[in-house]
Amino acid sequence: MKILSVVGARPNFMKIAPFIRAIEAYNASLPQAETQSPAPTPPVPISPRPLPLTHLLVHTGQHYDDRMSQAFFEDLNIPPADIHLNIGSGSHAEQVGHTMIALEKVFLKERPDWVVVVGDINATLAASVTAKKLNIKVCHIEAGLRSGDMGMPEEINRLVTDRLSDLLLTPDTLSSANLRQEGVPEAKIRFVGNIMIDTLEAQRAKAQSLQIQDIIHTNLLNLDSKLLPLNPSLLTPYSLITLHRPSNVDQQEVLEPIIRFLLDEVSADMPVFWPIHPRTQKQLKLFGLWEEVLNHPRMLLMHPLGYHDMLRLNMDATIMLTDSGGLQEECTVLGTPCLTLRWNTERPVTLREHGGASVLVGNHIDRIRSAYHETLRQERKPQRPPLWDGETAVRCVKEILESSWMDPC
Repeated sequence: MKILSVVGARPNFMKIAPFIRAIEAYNASLPQAETQSPAPTPPVPISPRPLPLTHLLVHTGQHYDDRMSQAFFEDLNIPPADIHLNIGSGSHAEQVGHTMIALEKVFLKERPDWVVVVGDINATLAASVTAKKLNIKVCHIEAGLRSGDMGMPEEINRLVTDRLSDLLLTPDTLSSANLRQEGVPEAKIRFVGNIMIDTLEAQRAKAQSLQIQDIIHTNLLNLDSKLLPLNPSLLTPYSLITLHRPSNVDQQEVLEPIIRFLLDEVSADMPVFWPIHPRTQKQLKLFGLWEEVLNHPRMLLMHPLGYHDMLRLNMDATIMLTDSGGLQEECTVLGTPCLTLRWNTERPVTLREHGGASVLVGNHIDRIRSAYHETLRQERKPQRPPLWDGETAVRCVKEILESSWMDPC
């Protein structure tokens, strides 16, 4: 049986890495020839008709900068993509259109039994539409997430992908409930847990071994201008921020108050560590804020970080301010208090009212300020929703196999 997985951006890489390892473990567990030694106990139950899995990885190239893409492949030991489409940047329509054209050729040539998509980027939408038009079965890992905000391009991607998918693998019970409310047949829904946490647990020890001062020294954008000695005892406590969504960075009247809050208030309490997204850097320069932020002695701006570096900083951060969905999940498991700079989230399981570490604050400064001071009084409380146990990828492979046995190609 042939599985073709499609990825295009950093969050995809963190989700596909454990899936690839689970396929490799499953194949290694299949019965060998009688002359060979017995296979180890399989991590995935084997059917009466064991199906060896052939896996191909397609990288669309939505994240094409080495710091945004290749570094993650290397950090997570993901094998090089079998097929690289080099789509690059562009409008949503351009990315989806170019990706569909390129994927159609790949699907026709390879004839996979399953196309596996992860997350909610444009590559996810393009792959699901293209596969279904060719009558290829689609499996969506991380299905059922909903923000309820149709102004988010990712929400459109999620809705269309889930409507087309033959197998919907959900990260939490709230996501499964979303699909049921939308009328998805129960036979298509499988609650498997959060595959992002597989990567966190697999990489936790390596990240923990890193030195924070080394991460800063290697990645800081303006090392010479910093008055703060790079001494670990002077870098604790610290805040950690990521910011990249257009709703936060594309309008000066929204971005500048956030910057003023960071410069005038947060940095007065503790250093601010900020791995800065290229889009945000571009907007800061456009609005005339870049030099002030770059040269502030308590603002430590860094290049986009590799997975382990970012995980290490998250482990010891006093507070996280972010508009990233994946970091909300990591903060929940690590216990890092998190201000989510969005008005809604497709991951409500990460919110405090559901036992998580995050609170929605939007981008209104008074609300951010109030939640910031309240959050500084919160104790660090790691939480682990059901099936966020590091074994989700194994369950994903199991569900694909079982769906194939019930409905053989």
